Amino acid sequence: MISYDVTAFGQPLVPIERPAPEPRGAQVLLRVLAAGVCHTDVHTWEGYYDLGGDKRLRVEQRGVTLPLTLGHETAGVVVAAGPDANGVTTGQRYLVYPWIGCGDCKVCRRGRENLCAAPRFLGIFRPGGYSDHILVPDARYLIEIGDLRPEQAAPYACSGLTSYSAIRKIAPEVLQAEAVVVVGAGGLGLMCVSLLRALGCPRVIVLEPDGARRGAALAAGASLAVDAHAASALDEVRRAAGEVWAVIDCVGAASTVKQGMDLLAKGGQLILIGLFGGELPLSTALVPMRAISIEGSYIGTLAELQQLMALVRERGPRAIPISCRCLQEAQAALLDLAAGRVVGRQVLCPDQPNAKQA
Repeated sequence: MISYDVTAFGQPLVPIERPAPEPRGAQVLLRVLAAGVCHTDVHTWEGYYDLGGDKRLRVEQRGVTLPLTLGHETAGVVVAAGPDANGVTTGQRYLVYPWIGCGDCKVCRRGRENLCAAPRFLGIFRPGGYSDHILVPDARYLIEIGDLRPEQAAPYACSGLTSYSAIRKIAPEVLQAEAVVVVGAGGLGLMCVSLLRALGCPRVIVLEPDGARRGAALAAGASLAVDAHAASALDEVRRAAGEVWAVIDCVGAASTVKQGMDLLAKGGQLILIGLFGGELPLSTALVPMRAISIEGSYIGTLAELQQLMALVRERGPRAIPISCRCLQEAQAALLDLAAGRVVGRQVLCPDQPNAKQA
């Protein structure tokens, strides 16, 4: 098998050939059909997260070791399974849940492995999908994708799940009756727009500085897409939404968090899912006086991904733009994403020698 690995932070990915692992116990080996390229991959490849004020969180501090095969948005076909792997069929296509915990702590026992303090996330702490094969530790982390194309299915493992889990944190009476503001229309933001509409939100308003991405947001179901850099941006949002009860920030920069907070009505909710980084002064007295809530939401649980894929099968959310690239273009895909040259999601497709649009 061949993988494209981080061997030094910030340096080009290195193609490495190694024997395909033989699954043991409940392990399952899949041939990779599609692997999404996510901003978390960029952070991991660069080796740090920006904490603002010249502070950085090095990924080694989180337990990342090299060499590492990136890729946590993976769809593939089963080629082999260990003797204890139950419920999987060779030749069947699955989406991989990558947010795997230690399995022993009370957080994992509660079904919240994504919040485990000793994580074993695929593509971050264990080998991921920038490869032609991936080893999954247990068959229970596989979700059938049916007739969904692998390149469409793969992003649901992160951008889809992250959006879905954040949306479910909005009170039902707000979600079903009010406009929700989405900040940012990258791959994560577009997925958020699509799923908000699929979950019954009547109006989605997007703040995004890039014109092409604003167009993609409208195609994904947004009722209005506003230039986030325009002087009148917040006024335009308020005119369209009335009171803003919920904002989902898919960027997570200091400027976007401030925009989100400024928009909120008394009692409103800001949910942060973007990891761009930075820091922001906060007038603490105004938080209780305005009764606003600021909540971080970090990916999601296995149960939530199962619920999400059921929603995809039943309601068919609008697909976001997907650019398929061959596995050998993994490094170029990271650079394009980091430089802001991508609309929608890039997906590495090892079986497809030529790039295409999906």
